[in-house]
Amino acid sequence: MPLACVVGRVFKPGMLLFILLAWATPAHAQIDFSGVWQPVYQEDVPERLAGPALRDYVGLPINDSARQFADTWDPARISLPEEQCRVHVSPYIYRGPTMLRIWEDKDPQTQQLLAIKHYISTYEQTRTIYMDGRPHPGPNAAHTWMGFSTGHYEGDMLVIETTHLKQGWIRRNGLPMSDKATMTEYWVRNGDLLQHTFVLVDPVYLTEPLVKSQDFTRSTRELAPGTRIWVCEPVVEVDRPEGEVPAYMPNEHPFKNEFGEQNYLPEVAVRGGAETMYPEFQSKIIEGRKSMTPPKPPAPPPAAPSGGGAPR
Repeated sequence: MPLACVVGRVFKPGMLLFILLAWATPAHAQIDFSGVWQPVYQEDVPERLAGPALRDYVGLPINDSARQFADTWDPARISLPEEQCRVHVSPYIYRGPTMLRIWEDKDPQTQQLLAIKHYISTYEQTRTIYMDGRPHPGPNAAHTWMGFSTGHYEGDMLVIETTHLKQGWIRRNGLPMSDKATMTEYWVRNGDLLQHTFVLVDPVYLTEPLVKSQDFTRSTRELAPGTRIWVCEPVVEVDRPEGEVPAYMPNEHPFKNEFGEQNYLPEVAVRGGAETMYPEFQSKIIEGRKSMTPPKPPAPPPAAPSGGGAPR
């Protein structure tokens, strides 16, 4: 209310002070993340596009339980009809090929921000981040692929807390994420660049928090509806006996040494763990290589055939 409208009016005791304070307090302009966003793949390219190698656990703070789980993972499992349309959980779904549309849900009368919505084209997921101050539900509430998320602003940064996640994975080579995991996200917009950083805490499979980030660029126009639809219909891809689930028995992984040998990495690095996240671990890699056979250099290209050149 302009100060000129206050002068000369009669108010109840205390009301004038309230109006003056409200008038003097500047409104905090929250950053609007609305729009269509496309991922940028300059980080973790092998993991986010073609997919990671089997038994590549380098740089991940996993424990023995996670390692054992992944060592039994057979990639043929995703050909099962019940696995083909299994949704990526929210700590992972932003990291692959996708189209992200963000909009705000506001109260039609007060224009108070109630929630921020994400439409994620991968598996056609709509995620709700509640902004109205509601608490998270109790531990026995339903767990979902996207989880239960609440958010708040810290300056221009949107901070989101997510609980009640279903079991998922932290890497598509079998490394699991439990349904006890929680995620904290930090969203920052700089013009047409959107940065997403998250911290994943999993008391079941991680010994330290896992920190990842990715960037998005804003699309200059609304994309055609068909580009955001992920139609997944499970079919029988492989004829198997009923109840058979592809898996490797413990200590019988047929590709156990493949990743390490191809990348000249000792087993102490391949098996991952919190220590592999830090620069000091390089000395252990150098030491471990002393007992390894260096990979052979690639064969030279074949020589051009002699004679028969192009006519002059």
